[in-house]
Amino acid sequence: MVLNETELAAAIARERADCRTIAFANGCFDLLHAGHVRYLQGASAEADRLVVAINDDASVAALKGPGRPILAAADRAELVAGLKCVDYVVVFADSTVERLLLLLKPDVHCKGTDYTVDTVPERAVVASYGGRTAIVGDAKLHATRDLIARIRTNDQ
Repeated sequence: MVLNETELAAAIARERADCRTIAFANGCFDLLHAGHVRYLQGASAEADRLVVAINDDASVAALKGPGRPILAAADRAELVAGLKCVDYVVVFADSTVERLLLLLKPDVHCKGTDYTVDTVPERAVVASYGGRTAIVGDAKLHATRDLIARIRTNDQ
């Protein structure tokens, strides 16, 4: 389900009151593909509930460049929320997820295989509240930019 930050914090408090663990994953998720699904399935396996934070449109444009995102944040959030392995989705506008991590304090922060535990930028924030960092998903064999290139090539 897609929630705002206030609603999400309340939902996570209820989950913790029921002794459930929380995993957290984040990304742009522009043009959902198999690599995204495998990443989120891996993240889901790390805890009882999975929260996915999705970059808003302005932060995707800043990260990915002109012409991005392809899909608006509300559409990306709805698609990700529709995955069986995802419990909660929130759209965020910050340049990093550090503030959300400190707000929610998930038990585990999950990143894809393009990182190692030592290269995850937020690892110190997660460690500061006693959480752990996990690398999940399959090898980075899928990329939205590759899908866009294929679509453009076939469109001509």
